[in-house]
Amino acid sequence: MAKVYELEGVKPVIDPSSFVHPDAVIIGDVVIGAHCYIGPCASLRGDFGPIRIDDGANIQDHCMLHSFPGGMCHVKKNGHIGHGAILHGCTVEPHGFVGMNSVIMDDAVIGRQAMVAAMAFVKAEFEVPPKALAAGTPAKIVRIMDDEQIAWMSNGSKEYQQLAQRCMAELKPCVPLTELDDNRPSLKIPKTASKALHQTRRKK
Repeated sequence: MAKVYELEGVKPVIDPSSFVHPDAVIIGDVVIGAHCYIGPCASLRGDFGPIRIDDGANIQDHCMLHSFPGGMCHVKKNGHIGHGAILHGCTVEPHGFVGMNSVIMDDAVIGRQAMVAAMAFVKAEFEVPPKALAAGTPAKIVRIMDDEQIAWMSNGSKEYQQLAQRCMAELKPCVPLTELDDNRPSLKIPKTASKALHQTRRKK
């Protein structure tokens, strides 16, 4: 069971089809929709303003979501928030992608099918247009993405929806082995699983 806390009588709402890791922390005015994945050590602090995670979105490990008093942090349908990202009072539109260790500030908007590159800093009120790639510190629009990159992002979101199902079915505490065993099974990774984008392009 995740670390879920009510505040001043306000309890988080988590759809039963979503996976929330036992080491995630969910506080106060947080609503998590269907088929979401919330990773280990993610912190969703709905103690100043509401946090909304719409259907199919994923919030990966060590992400932090928060806002100033009265603000809202909203990740819309199929949003993809990479490892270690910080979202503060911002909006990620449907199918938006936030790269690893990025910081998205208050009232910024990441457009539909847009991408924020890893390690970017998106300043307050900055808007990333639909299908655009933003990178840098502070982030700037680099280009409009091609269909291949947009498809790659979409596939990554689907894989996290599948991971939520896998974890709900088979993630459990265990005692580790002390050495490798020839009978140790392999993970059930589908052949259609994503590769890193540069590897995907290299094959073509």
